[in-house]
Amino acid sequence: MKLLAAASLAACALAWTGTVSAQQAKLCDKPRQMDGFKTCADVAKAEAEGAFVLYSTDPDAGQAKLLASFNKAFPNIKTNYVRLQAGALYAKLLSERQAKSYLVDVIQLSDMGMILDFQKRNGFTQYISPEMAAFKKEYKSTPEGYWTWGSVIMAGLATNPKVVPTAEAPKKWEDLLDPKWKDGISVKVSNSGLQHGVWYTLKPILGDDYFKKFAEQKPRAFDSYVQQYGRLVDGQDKVIMGAQYSGYLEFKAKGAPLDFVFPATGVPTVPETYGIVADGPHPNAAQLFMDWFLSPVGQKALSEALLLHSPRDDVPPPAGGVPLKEMKLLVPADWTAFEKDRPSFAKQWNRIVGARH
Repeated sequence: MKLLAAASLAACALAWTGTVSAQQAKLCDKPRQMDGFKTCADVAKAEAEGAFVLYSTDPDAGQAKLLASFNKAFPNIKTNYVRLQAGALYAKLLSERQAKSYLVDVIQLSDMGMILDFQKRNGFTQYISPEMAAFKKEYKSTPEGYWTWGSVIMAGLATNPKVVPTAEAPKKWEDLLDPKWKDGISVKVSNSGLQHGVWYTLKPILGDDYFKKFAEQKPRAFDSYVQQYGRLVDGQDKVIMGAQYSGYLEFKAKGAPLDFVFPATGVPTVPETYGIVADGPHPNAAQLFMDWFLSPVGQKALSEALLLHSPRDDVPPPAGGVPLKEMKLLVPADWTAFEKDRPSFAKQWNRIVGARH
């Protein structure tokens, strides 16, 4: 198992050749200049379609806010979304496609293994957005245009200083093995792409025994960081292991008493990846959305709605957030190996968390 520890995602090499289509898509000769972004989409056709559907792993409130920003720019396009954890969302998508029911235009998944699997299934439509030029090569599919990293999420340790004084809070991943945290730790369910990233990147650093010992702490698993931070604020749990940083920023902005620690070992990091789904009901609206979303305008809207970090160098971090360059990011070096690891992870993680929720 290979692991890449870096201060910047720029060092992340993507070992994937992708699905090569018979006819490679090309960037249109004259992209249309819109308000803050360029597009190769047929805007008139997109507005005539009148709708757009996104499948996403992000929390409802933030997702609705993001799509409201797109709808404000294009009021003739009604937006809708479905939110589930990564594993459940991908299972829904595959089930629908098997039934030849095409309901979604763009999908966002927080597990690169699922993204690669869907690409192998020829599930994406290739569309090279003019805005993709601002994204590093390792943030895009090969060939380009099937999927692109839309945001970067990272995991650390979170506590409530009213429950756990800051001086006594865990500072290292190893600190969580202290018996005093038993029955007081929350994690994500195995369907979570970020939780898989935590497992995959920390295991070779901390050793196989780490998670065996961690299981003895009887962690409780939850579907969403909203549940995790809610329980932390209410004093139901003492610490979040693999706490999503954007969730911390969101709750902190609302005045919640929270501490967040970036362990010196590094913070597990995965992307939220977006791609246009083949045979979607609104193909022109999907292209227009991708152009808007990948631009500084869309990426800033994402940052404001969900407090997520953009992969673009020209978009600042979310309000109150630490820039990516100041973090020690632990990014899987081989996404194909990451994909193959998921069944083993899910089995072992389900055993660790049991039915404690």
